[in-house]
Amino acid sequence: MADITLISGSTLGGAEYVAEHLAEKLEEANFSTEIFHGPLLDDLNKEGVWLVVSSTHGAGDLPDNLQPLYDELNEQHPDLSGLRYGAIGIGSREYDTFCGAIEKMDELLTACGAKRVGDLLKINILDHDIPEDPAEIWLGSWKNLL
Repeated sequence: MADITLISGSTLGGAEYVAEHLAEKLEEANFSTEIFHGPLLDDLNKEGVWLVVSSTHGAGDLPDNLQPLYDELNEQHPDLSGLRYGAIGIGSREYDTFCGAIEKMDELLTACGAKRVGDLLKINILDHDIPEDPAEIWLGSWKNLL
C-alpha cells in the first residue's frame, strides 16, 4: 500500500483534528501515514502521496503554519511530477473566499506538476459541526483511487 503524508494548515486546530482522524482511518486500512502540521518543503518527500487539509484564514488566506510551505513552493517551483495528492478545505460559505486556502494550494501543487487524485473536498462548517465526518466519507472513496 501507499505511504501517505498528511499536511495540515490550521489556525484554530480544526484541520489538525481532521488530518489526525484521517490518518487513523488510513492506518486502519493498512496505509502508513506521517502527519505534518505546517511543514517546510525540506521536511517532505516530493514523491508519493500527500493529503493536504487546510482551513482558510482571513480573506481566503492560508493559515500561518501553512504559509511558509506555500511560499517555498511558489518561489522554488520544484518538480513534483512524482507526487499525487488529495486536498480538503474547511471554511464557511458565509465568505466569498470559501475554502480559498485549499484552492491556492491545489493550484500551486498542480503548477508544480503534482497530480490531484479525486475531487477537491470543501467542507462548509455551517453544514457540518464535526468536519471529520464529511472528510471520512470522502476518504472512503479517495483511498480507493490510489
